Amino acid sequence: MNISYYDFKNLPNESQCDIVLNQGQLMNETIKDELKFVLYEISSFTVEIVYNKNNRIASMNVFQNKSAYAN
Repeated sequence: MNISYYDFKNLPNESQCDIVLNQGQLMNETIKDELKFVLYEISSFTVEIVYNKNNRIASMNVFQNKSAYAN
């Protein structure tokens, strides 16, 4: 999927989750205490989804991959 960071951020939360879960590339997964942190790559940015102990989404963070554009 080719969507910009800003276009993604302007989508409703439900649409963001749908894109991440259906089209994002799983990069890493870590469990700490009772939380699971999952990183997905989408286009030119990264999305972290944090799941609680009931496997429900507790939060979602979106990060620009600025270093990918550095010379």
